Amino acid sequence: MLKSLQAIEAYREGRLQPSAGPAWLNLIVSAEMPIVNLERVESLQELDQRNPVLDYVERSLRLLDSLQLSYWIKELAEETLIWSETAKGGTPRQRRKWQEEGINCFAHNVGSAQLYWQHTAGETFDVTGRPQASALRAEGVPQAETLVIVHRLIETHGLLGQQIRGEVPPEVNQPLAAIAEEGLLTADELERLLFALNHCIIGAVSPVLWQDVRTEIMELIAAVASGEPAEPLPMKERLRRMRSGPILRGEDFAAEWGRLEQEGLPVELLEALQPATFWYAESALQTFSLEQFLKVLALAARGSSGGNSNGGGLGHLSFEAVMNSIYYDYKGTKKINVYKKRIIEKYLSGLSWRDIAEGTLVPGNPHLVHRLRRQGHLPDTVFFDFEFSPAAEKLIEFCMEAEKSVLYERAVLMLFDLFELRRDAFDRFHNEDSYLSQMNDTADYKSVILDYITGTTVLDIGPGGGVLLDLIEERMPGVTPVGIDISSNVIEALQQRKAREGRRWEVLQGDALNLKEYVDAGRVDTVIFSSILHELYSYVPMDGRKFNHRTVAAALVSAFEVLAEGGVIIIRDGIMTEPVTQQRRIRFLEENGLEWLKRYAEDFAGREIQYRVTGEQEVQLPVNDAMEFLYTYTWGAEAYVHEVQEQFGYFTPSQYEAFIREHLGGQAQIEVFRHYLQEGYTEALRGRVAVMDEEGTEVPLPDSTCFIVIRKGQAVR
Repeated sequence: MLKSLQAIEAYREGRLQPSAGPAWLNLIVSAEMPIVNLERVESLQELDQRNPVLDYVERSLRLLDSLQLSYWIKELAEETLIWSETAKGGTPRQRRKWQEEGINCFAHNVGSAQLYWQHTAGETFDVTGRPQASALRAEGVPQAETLVIVHRLIETHGLLGQQIRGEVPPEVNQPLAAIAEEGLLTADELERLLFALNHCIIGAVSPVLWQDVRTEIMELIAAVASGEPAEPLPMKERLRRMRSGPILRGEDFAAEWGRLEQEGLPVELLEALQPATFWYAESALQTFSLEQFLKVLALAARGSSGGNSNGGGLGHLSFEAVMNSIYYDYKGTKKINVYKKRIIEKYLSGLSWRDIAEGTLVPGNPHLVHRLRRQGHLPDTVFFDFEFSPAAEKLIEFCMEAEKSVLYERAVLMLFDLFELRRDAFDRFHNEDSYLSQMNDTADYKSVILDYITGTTVLDIGPGGGVLLDLIEERMPGVTPVGIDISSNVIEALQQRKAREGRRWEVLQGDALNLKEYVDAGRVDTVIFSSILHELYSYVPMDGRKFNHRTVAAALVSAFEVLAEGGVIIIRDGIMTEPVTQQRRIRFLEENGLEWLKRYAEDFAGREIQYRVTGEQEVQLPVNDAMEFLYTYTWGAEAYVHEVQEQFGYFTPSQYEAFIREHLGGQAQIEVFRHYLQEGYTEALRGRVAVMDEEGTEVPLPDSTCFIVIRKGQAVR
């Protein structure tokens, strides 16, 4: 076992105090605030429980220990790995002292190389320069060649991987080529050493990542060892590589870049960033759109283009502050802070490309500004950050605190509406992904729709997660379905999934009440409303009022207008029970059930929920009020804030049939009209409530869902 691993094990087992151990170990474990790439941790709580820097170093050393290498190569690699993260350590007092000594505490590879030099060559040598073996030999320094080799390996630690990610220009790896050029190692030795090091450096992050980049790393190493100058990547290609995460999730980089160029993207301004090394850009900005990402970089380029009074150009561009502020723990999981993200998105949307390029920015958002700053001891480094107003900080703090109790979640949405940060009425913030996933879990319920689809032109109104689009594509190869949704979040998610999975269905952002704007009248064979009409009824105002049957009428008429003769409208949605005078008693089997109902009755805007408390945990109420409440109660606390805004049942069966005939006229032929209890409700409520008739006898739940097929035929005279 490597000596360094023995030291780590002794420290972990309490047999070795850091102060009595090797200097590199003492520096790493003395860190009071670990400096880590938050992209690499699953939860911020990990930072309080372990030392992620030491964990990473240990993983890299265990990989090295497993490799078959010559003794000298393994020794050089071990010395490099144990020192390469030391600039992330140290106590605050030590770090202040390092800064005074000229040690770069920000660029960790550079700072770690300087610390290595300080602890091995002695303080009589300048730590801020790049040592040369010839000068050291002249000074009589023993093992001068080894010291210089390790120093350069630490100085360039991880940069080959960063070159692949587009974060650094190729010239930053020139010190590696100089090792062979100066005869410190042969080209073959350098190649073997660099391959082993990068295997450990990248494999310790992720074994899968190492396998993904292994071939490209080998090509870069071969070029470095041969002394061939690396061709600089165009800035557009570097930026594309920095978008690897969004591209994997479905971002069409080329198409988006082309669109942004047409809108005035200042490409020449972005080219000014070519010499820069990017720090934490992907971690901080990966969830923002390409347009927002490029606007941030253009702001950084414009703000740093003039250098500074100390004469420093742009060598490093850091988004570490953005990264540290954009992540937080949401119910035990590391999440992007959606509150800050939405404020930043709104801020960036107010900036035009021309204003950014010309530097004529007019403050348009009173709650946010961007800042670029330099530090005197790091003249070539620019730090980018967003600064929130005190009001915004308080809002964000309140929203984060509100997450701990569903009692406050309605207020969160109200405050977001106040700041105009919701994209639309359907924006679900945190649980958008889980909501779309839940929609996809209803595939079994929706597959029955396929039996009634007519023709080849099919519109799925409100496609959610796209499960019905998938089913039609997979089971009906002659049909190309089109999903239409008004929610920008849903459309973005579907477009990305389409690109990611190679789907052939289409999606459009559009208004279900005006389908003629998107498709030709009389050319559509099937229009599907699968669990969407109740959302239109609940969210979309008509004549200034939500929860309006006229909205449902407008949607059905809009669909009927675009249907070809013989085409069908398929409806799967909520249904009310008749006779509506029936009463139900509910006994809550959960301690807080009655409080749920009381809060629901206050929050629900669809209609007045009438109930009468008949016992300690028992109420009596009209059957349809009971079911409307139970639909929301079934979903649980996470969905409460959204479900309480929706009315699932808005017609009884007889009312629905009469409504269709009234608004669609004689051409509308109702071919199928059935209703049933959606599978799952009974199971979801078991152990939570007992539902009884007025006499106290337990009864089954009434029907919850209707299935209607309307065919457009010739008018009946």
